[in-house]
Amino acid sequence: MKDNWADRAASLLREECADDFYKKILYRESTGSSNEWMKEAGEAGEPSCIAGIAEEQTAGKGRLGRTWVSPKGENIYFSLLLRPDVEPRHAATLTLVMGLTVAQAIRETTGLPVGIKWPNDVVINHRKVCGILTEMKADPEKIEYVVIGTGINVNQTDFAEAISSMATSLRIESGMREIDRAVLLESVLRHFRENFLLFEKTEDLSGLMEAYDALLVNRGQCVRIEDPKGPYTAVSKGIDETGALIVVREDGTEERISSGEVSVRGLYGYV
Repeated sequence: MKDNWADRAASLLREECADDFYKKILYRESTGSSNEWMKEAGEAGEPSCIAGIAEEQTAGKGRLGRTWVSPKGENIYFSLLLRPDVEPRHAATLTLVMGLTVAQAIRETTGLPVGIKWPNDVVINHRKVCGILTEMKADPEKIEYVVIGTGINVNQTDFAEAISSMATSLRIESGMREIDRAVLLESVLRHFRENFLLFEKTEDLSGLMEAYDALLVNRGQCVRIEDPKGPYTAVSKGIDETGALIVVREDGTEERISSGEVSVRGLYGYV
């Protein structure tokens, strides 16, 4: 394999983490979907934890069947194959773990004012810089594998008109300074290792709640809850150990909202 920025990230990671948490760090110039690549690895019996990094995706996947546009040579696209030793009902929380991880890494490597829009959108100046898609194969008793796909807008400067008002990149937000993808990726992988080990130990977010809430952009603010039973406004207070958002209605009633049930937006827009 020729030397590339992903290899450099792996080398930097080995300097920081002497253990073998990441069994393999793989790279492809092009793949259809990094999630599909890692799901194939899971079906083939590959161990936890493997990272599959792609220079481009020709069929990138977003939430709800959407396409994740993945131009070549600009951004970071990767998926992790995991076999966590937790109950299947806790696996969805890993999406929040990755959101926290990416926000921590961006702040560490760029100093940009990054935050998290619950549950896992990483945002800067009210615009999204990262998308995360978690998929799982499990039976009611045991997880076979989990795949977490992550796309970070790093050096991209042009976005389709349909998403230009909501999307941004680290390069744009840093005044058009080119961002070193290897340095950022190493930070993401290192922070994820730390966060995942803590999550697996507790099987929840109890050890990560404080760090997550510190980055929650609408904490303490009035938000709009898009509930299928009827939208309402409430004050966001932070998350609980399950990753549910705690909100307080105007009458003082405290509720916990699960991400699979409703969406939360700012009163005047996306954040």
